[in-house]
Amino acid sequence: MTINKYVATSALVAALLMPSAVHAENEIHNKDFTERTYGFTEVEEELIAASKLFRYDSGLKFTYPDAIRGVYVTGHSAGGARFNELLKLMDSTELNAMVIDIKDDFGDLTYVPADDSPLKALNIGNPYMKDPKAMLKVLEEKQVYPIARVVVFKDSKLANAKPELSFVEGTEVWKNGRGESFVNPFMKEVWDHNVAIAIEAAKMGFQEIQFDYVRFPEGFETRSDTLKYGQGDYATSKNDDVQKRVQAVTDFVAYAREQLKPYDVKVSVDIFGYAATLPEAPGIGQNFGKISENVDVISSMIYPSHWTSYFGIAKPDLEPYKLVQEYAKAENATLGKLKTPPISRPWLQDFTASYLGAGNYQKYGAEEVEAQIRALSEAGIKEYLLWNAGNRYSPGVDYTP
Repeated sequence: MTINKYVATSALVAALLMPSAVHAENEIHNKDFTERTYGFTEVEEELIAASKLFRYDSGLKFTYPDAIRGVYVTGHSAGGARFNELLKLMDSTELNAMVIDIKDDFGDLTYVPADDSPLKALNIGNPYMKDPKAMLKVLEEKQVYPIARVVVFKDSKLANAKPELSFVEGTEVWKNGRGESFVNPFMKEVWDHNVAIAIEAAKMGFQEIQFDYVRFPEGFETRSDTLKYGQGDYATSKNDDVQKRVQAVTDFVAYAREQLKPYDVKVSVDIFGYAATLPEAPGIGQNFGKISENVDVISSMIYPSHWTSYFGIAKPDLEPYKLVQEYAKAENATLGKLKTPPISRPWLQDFTASYLGAGNYQKYGAEEVEAQIRALSEAGIKEYLLWNAGNRYSPGVDYTP
């Protein structure tokens, strides 16, 4: 896309670039002097973005904290009364970051794009945050580090709008047991859709883009032969289907990070906790090591309630300290094999998993949250994020063990 930016091509510029021209210019008599005029050449936006010299400046300035200690924030909370409550939580505790939904679990944006935005025509904007820039300005004043959460491949909105980018069962877009649809990680158009959203978030002033649901649907390997879907550039790959999935997911992460370089944002990815304990999670295409090599931050979701009897712990929700302790050993071993490991910043549980049934869960509060933080800290992992879908976080927590 061509934009109205121009580069001067005057003799003055040439003189600055070539010192010999300056000396030659000095030898010209006034009577021989010919006035130079400026010419203008249109510059491609892609050329600017690819240049190592170009860095987008949102106008907002944030300092990366000693360690990120953050909470999850929905678009509704960021744009509503809950936002002030969360700011008070930041002011009164050691918490210092918010992970804010920009593209949610349904594929909707949590703000309405500007009229000149390429996202405007997609009709996926919602006015949960009426003025994201003003909200970020408040975070700048408070020095609360802002992270934009972008849900990638779980996207009912795009799947239903463009079934060719999704997985089709019979004549309908496939839905999981919760009625959610996914888009296809093999398709480059899906990549670009999410990168465009990430770039818009970076331009707003977010300091980090956190990609979530960077994977195929859960249990995909059991239905991959019955669903209809394209494989894009991976159709001619000699890899088996498992490695094609792993490669597509890894390639997306690497591609997104490269496209975001001109905007000086960190890139993080949420990943299933169990992925760090296996060579790879082949059904969903997640390889913990390969993804970690292509991000600045890796955020494993290690909520005790989400594990089965892993690590020899029969009821993990009842033993948050031990579960996180065992997980940290596995993650440290995996990241320790990488030449340039990313920052580890796991997601911790600050909710009660009553759905597990009597005897399998406990009420989570300050003690259980602190137990998880302590286990991470003892393993040398200083950063973390807290998840509560309703953004109601336990009072009285000591966030610095």
